[in-house]
Amino acid sequence: MVRITEKIIMSLLITMSVFLTQCNPKDNDSENRLTPDEDNGGIKLPGGFKALVVADDIGRGRHIDVNDNGDIYMALRRLENGKGIAALRDTTGDGRADIVRYFGEYPGTGMEIYNGYLYFGGDTMVLRYKLSPGQLVPDNEPEIVVSGFPDQNQHRDKPFAIDNAGNIYVNVGAPSNACMEQTRTMGSPGMYPCPQLERQAGIWKFSVDSINQTQVDDGYRYASGIRNSIALTWSDVTDNLYVVMHGRDQLSQFYPDLYTEEQNAELPAEEFLLVKEGSVFSWPYYYYDQIKGKMVLAPEYGGDGDKTEGPVEVEDPVMGFPGHLAPNDIMFYDGVQFPERYRNGAFICFHGSWNRAPLEQEGFFVAFVPFSGELPSGEWEIFADDFAGKEVVRSPSQAEHRPMGIAMGTDGSLYVCDSQKGKIWRIIYEDK
Repeated sequence: MVRITEKIIMSLLITMSVFLTQCNPKDNDSENRLTPDEDNGGIKLPGGFKALVVADDIGRGRHIDVNDNGDIYMALRRLENGKGIAALRDTTGDGRADIVRYFGEYPGTGMEIYNGYLYFGGDTMVLRYKLSPGQLVPDNEPEIVVSGFPDQNQHRDKPFAIDNAGNIYVNVGAPSNACMEQTRTMGSPGMYPCPQLERQAGIWKFSVDSINQTQVDDGYRYASGIRNSIALTWSDVTDNLYVVMHGRDQLSQFYPDLYTEEQNAELPAEEFLLVKEGSVFSWPYYYYDQIKGKMVLAPEYGGDGDKTEGPVEVEDPVMGFPGHLAPNDIMFYDGVQFPERYRNGAFICFHGSWNRAPLEQEGFFVAFVPFSGELPSGEWEIFADDFAGKEVVRSPSQAEHRPMGIAMGTDGSLYVCDSQKGKIWRIIYEDK
């Protein structure tokens, strides 16, 4: 009887230990010293910064977010183990995930935790899962927050941003390159007015707390003229929405008499936008030339690479990045771990694209933009580099890793995920 009782007690103690560990995973705080990888997980960082690999080969990562207890959630571009979201937990405090679980029936991009819910942007709708304290994977069915978007083959992603007033801002990408009468066809003129601007190529605003909303019945077109914005976020400091837009493609392919291959590789700018209610931006009638520092008329609408006058008034970006770098996520840093110069600045993941061919592809880095108030206060710079793992990349598929999503942990660390295999880095600052 004594032996049986001891076994029962021991079993209960082990069960309680496992339960407490899962309910209170160590969030790698000051009591748990992190040990960075000697090679920073293969990436290059500024002095004082180090990185460790949280997990690898999780699946094609898209956007990412970190819960208050340190649990990590990553959207997946393709289903992994038949599921579209990866959930990761570190139970030992070393910064590395030792539990990985998958859930959700849809692949997608958008990912954000807000008021106890995990919001997820699939290709055709925005869903949310109720998160329970201590529970890594939700055991409830998702609720549909917004659906009813147009069916389209190009730029279907539904990333989003959430403000502090109970609103969610959803990207509805343009279903084309430049609103041509015959899509991606040499010599085809642009449609005017562009019918795609009615429900696409813009940001739509909804209530974050309501379910079963549809774009037509419940949505409000917050801003237009945005070709596609995988990278969008709400700044709590300035109380504004910011977007980094994917610029159009194939200038030299469709207009070889106006653009060289070298110009095609650099143009048009990936536009960094400060988005206010009612903002109208460049697509499809114009594009921003960051080399000349001005908005020019698109060739589909009579532009010649220099002409500026066109059919509508549009707003300039706050900054223009070189073309075809593919900005795919953005966050404003409001943590305290990093040095002061990084406070309230923007970190942007540049995923790398394809339209610089036949020249080398560029991107595959995380950039930093300093801010003062609503606007950038200095030039952009590369913060984290060498994700591609090689000096020359002719095609994005050749890159070893492509930085895709970025999020901040409660301690001010940055988490960056990869879309090739699903590697996750944690970037920390060590003042030594």
